[in-house]
This record gives sequence, structure tokens and C-alpha cells, in this order.
Amino acid sequence: MKFEKIDLFEGISDEEVMRMVACFGAKIKDFKEGELICDYSDTGDDVGVILKGSASMMRTDEDGEVAVMELFGEGDIFGEALAFSNEAGDSVKVVAEDDSKVMFIKYGQITKRCENACEHHSRLVSNMFGLIAKKTLSLSQRIEILSKKTTREKLMYYFRIISKSNGKEFDLPMSLTRLSAYICADRSAMTRELSRMQADGLISLNKRKVKILKA
Repeated sequence: MKFEKIDLFEGISDEEVMRMVACFGAKIKDFKEGELICDYSDTGDDVGVILKGSASMMRTDEDGEVAVMELFGEGDIFGEALAFSNEAGDSVKVVAEDDSKVMFIKYGQITKRCENACEHHSRLVSNMFGLIAKKTLSLSQRIEILSKKTTREKLMYYFRIISKSNGKEFDLPMSLTRLSAYICADRSAMTRELSRMQADGLISLNKRKVKILKA
């Protein structure tokens, strides 16, 4: 497998990555769409790296309410060691949004001092800090979405975020059901608002394909 597109392994050759995989005791697993990738109650210090596909982190509170906390695409990382505090003891799980391949590495293996002072290990640690900064930005954007007062404002702000890197026509990285949970809106109400947005000429929507017609 080629690792050059994965940000965590930027500047590290495939051969060096495979040596680290063996040294760290890392595991690579395949998951089908909708399959549970991990439950934060039993992940320990594992860090997951999305090598292929996408996933979402879902939080279920004691009342059974489900919220999508984060979305993960190719190259993104996740894990309890990198997550927010969960003092309420809610169920937090990562689920595959489509067929995915994930590498699991022990966080302690990444951050520990390398006995051989390997250059690629130092690069890995540097890349990890960069990804944590990226994660912080993503969470900041999520807070900005949730701060919008109406469902329409939340949707348009989210669409604009995606369009910055994908252009004005793009595929949603999740189902409409997941999207409603991500923006904390009722699924039926959000669907009606999407229809009104199309009628008002703001967007066109065909299944997961969105096109922004008006900024």
C-alpha cells in the first residue's frame, strides 16, 4: 500500500512506514460501510488513522440522543488520547461512513523516545502535532456551525466550508441522517429546509451531490 497521501506519514517512505508498523505493533483493518470501527470505552490509547474511506464519531447520551461530533476523511486521526473529555460517561463510537481501511497505533509508541533516534520517527511526531492542529481547526468550525441560529444558516455555512477545498459542486461526506445529527437539527425539519433552499435557488441537491448556486 502507498502511504504518501496520508498526512501522518508525510516525508516518510513506504519502506520506513512498514518498518514502523512492525516496530510499533500497529494493525491495519478493513471496515464495511456502517460498521463499528471503535468504541471509546475500550480503545485504550489506540490512535486510528484513516488510510482509506471516511468515518464519523457519534456520541449517544443517557437519553438516547445521538450527535455526530466529528467527521474523519482519508488521513485523519482519532482516538481517546486525542479526544475531548467525556466526564458524563456518554457512549462515543466511531462508525465507517463507507468501506474504509484504518491503521491502529498505540499513542505511547508514537510519543515515546526512539532508542535508535530514527529520523522518520521524529518526522512522525512532527506530523502528529500538525494533525492535532488541523483537528483543532475542524472543531472550531463545528462550533461556528452550531452557533448559527437557523438550520439554513448552519447548512450554508457547512456547505461553504466544504466548497473551499472541493469547489461549489461536491458530494456530501455523509448521509442526510448523519448531517442532521452533525448540525443538531431534526431530520425532517432539515429535509424541508433543504427543499426550500432549492426552491429559493440557493443550492441544487441530488442525493449526496450538492451544488452551491448562490454564495
